[in-house]
Amino acid sequence: MSSELYQNIQAFYDQSSALWESTWGEHMHHGYYGPTGTHRKQDRYQAQIDLIDQLLRWAQIDQATAILDAGCGIGGSALYLGDRYSAQVSGVTLSPAQAARATERAEAAGLSDHAQFLVADVLNTPFPDEHFDFIWSMESGEHYPDKGQFFRECDRLLKPGGRLLMATWCHRPTNSLAGPLTDSEQQHLQWLYQVYHLPYVLSVPDYADLAQQAGLAQIQTADWSEAVAPFWDDVIVSALNWDAIAGLLQTGWPTIQGAFALGLMRWGFQRGLIRYGILCATKP
Repeated sequence: MSSELYQNIQAFYDQSSALWESTWGEHMHHGYYGPTGTHRKQDRYQAQIDLIDQLLRWAQIDQATAILDAGCGIGGSALYLGDRYSAQVSGVTLSPAQAARATERAEAAGLSDHAQFLVADVLNTPFPDEHFDFIWSMESGEHYPDKGQFFRECDRLLKPGGRLLMATWCHRPTNSLAGPLTDSEQQHLQWLYQVYHLPYVLSVPDYADLAQQAGLAQIQTADWSEAVAPFWDDVIVSALNWDAIAGLLQTGWPTIQGAFALGLMRWGFQRGLIRYGILCATKP
């Protein structure tokens, strides 16, 4: 991962993670609002738990003993998965602040013996070959500068028969039917890339092609954009209180920019440009 991108991502999450946790809790990802996005939740936290559960159900992840959370944030998914499957779980993040907070949360939950959190590059992890039987990538793929290398690293890390489950921000398909991205769409994406420190995003079919090229098999994909789109309305509403605004002003300009861009994400979903792609695959 390039040093400038690495530093920008690290700084963004070092500065913003505490504010996110105080406003939303430990899960730093979308929520699930039913297949068509019409099941609004009184409890925003429950919508995020529902997304995890629905993804696991969709991919039929029935058991796991050694789990990697690739882009673990402050350990929300990792600790949830470790507890659910009674598994050893490892999480990696570029953010020292996130790794430290995830470690604190594991200790507070009495899970230190079953969870470890490292500052490491997902594309070049320190783990040995065939070490995990399940890799979880929740909304971190959009940050990877070499998305093909991510799948090659998964192929290296997974035991034979091990599973990858990925959810990531995508753009719409650009096949012959849909047509290429317009200048307006490309500009929209560039704004998001700049604010959220993303090198680029792909379409769901593009991700499937890269997974196949890396040697993974039994690849399945789906577009859950409708199911998660209401999340951005909830995030915007949660930001409109004095505590959140005061916290935002203390975090620095990158986080403030990210808050201003919430409307861009909502608009991206509304116009069909931003898609929520999910993928599961198996190491042969």
